[in-house]
Amino acid sequence: MTMTYIRTFAASALALAVGAGTAGADTWRYAFEEAMDEVQGKFAQKFKEEIEANSDHSVQLFPFGTLGESADIMEQAQSGILQFVDQSPGFTGALIPEAQVFFVPYLLPSDEEQLVSFFRNSKAIHELFPPLYADQGLELLTMFPEGEVMMTTTEPVSGPADLDEVKFRVMTNPLLVESYQAFGATPTPLPWGEVYGALQTGIIQGQENPAFFIESTKMYEVTDYITRAGHNNFTTAVMANKEFFDDLPEEDQTVVQNAIEAAFDYIIDYQDGLTEASLEKIKEAKPSMTITTLTEEERAPFKATADSVEAEFLKIGGDQAQAILDQMKADLAAAGDS
Repeated sequence: MTMTYIRTFAASALALAVGAGTAGADTWRYAFEEAMDEVQGKFAQKFKEEIEANSDHSVQLFPFGTLGESADIMEQAQSGILQFVDQSPGFTGALIPEAQVFFVPYLLPSDEEQLVSFFRNSKAIHELFPPLYADQGLELLTMFPEGEVMMTTTEPVSGPADLDEVKFRVMTNPLLVESYQAFGATPTPLPWGEVYGALQTGIIQGQENPAFFIESTKMYEVTDYITRAGHNNFTTAVMANKEFFDDLPEEDQTVVQNAIEAAFDYIIDYQDGLTEASLEKIKEAKPSMTITTLTEEERAPFKATADSVEAEFLKIGGDQAQAILDQMKADLAAAGDS
């Protein structure tokens, strides 16, 4: 069965479901980029639980692959076929250039308390980003971190020289491409569904993701090295179709916002210890896997690229790029002081 056929079938099935549910208008549809037992899936299940416990509405969940790739579910959310969507700024960067700021290396802190404080309280996230999402027909409900991003490769990496001529899969995001070019690699944008096979056949030699995702998708089967360079934390955003959200009665908007807050608190607690547990599972499944945490000295040449990537962000990051970057830095400083 081809991917085109699967997408067509899924879209047709969803259209039928939409038509069947219109009369009651009680079922809200929510798609995300991961499996049910991964971080976005856990967040979505908690959101569903809260909505159904506190209203007459029900929530239908669509994990990765059921409705196509990331671009497909974003189109469905913008058109109103989906009411909710969870998607990384890595994929919304083409729609909202300012969202690419999350791919400036070493901008986000590695300290977990500071990171969580930033996502809870950031003026950039809660005040500056929502109008940019609204321009694309989306209501930004929250952003949250999913874990330290790690490189998985077929050869060891201890510095940028080791990435020379390495074809490294990246999301279709211009700034992430710029970041890996600065790291010395040959960035290769690919849809997620093609990554395992591309690593298996040698079309690419590396990719990056949080540890839980490397473990659950079995990326360790087709790579031999995990490198913790500390360069980023995976960020995702939960959005609603704006027309749908604006048309909700005030009480339902409050239910949605309360469910988002409860799911945010839940997912932060859920991730406590998840990275190390996932790495242990990888080592159990593949004892030959080499997991390396780079020293500060080894990270220095990677960190040295941050200024050039930041400068590129200011060129391609949209009209609000400077304001977003400045506010994020202020927010991060405030989170560090809290």
